[in-house]
Amino acid sequence: MPRWGPTGDGAVVSYRLAKQRVIDAVESGQRMPHEVCDAQPELRRVAHHHSAKINEPCPMCEGEDLVAVTFAFGQGLPKAGRCVADERELQGLRRRGKRATVYMVEVCRQCWWNHMRESFEVSGTEAVAG
Repeated sequence: MPRWGPTGDGAVVSYRLAKQRVIDAVESGQRMPHEVCDAQPELRRVAHHHSAKINEPCPMCEGEDLVAVTFAFGQGLPKAGRCVADERELQGLRRRGKRATVYMVEVCRQCWWNHMRESFEVSGTEAVAG
């Protein structure tokens, strides 16, 4: 897991329970692995070039190539969002003084599992509840 992320008193939204429902659906046969291992080409590209290692096995293939990719959306950012590659870029977002929502997605670079991991908001120099 990246060592950077939300700071201050801001709320972090975890998608852990939603992720577990998807995993349970695959394990029970309600969904097929190819339905959840479907990372889009741009997400695949970002996972290869602008990601941070997560020290957990992939929940689908149990491979060791699970990474986190982070995107920010908000006023003054591109409509398609901006990839946040490291703590320096996240600090830059905070210094802008404009509110942005940051989303962290986990991606397996072996089977292309992908799922939202967490989200939080930044504004100014502190994270804020969203």
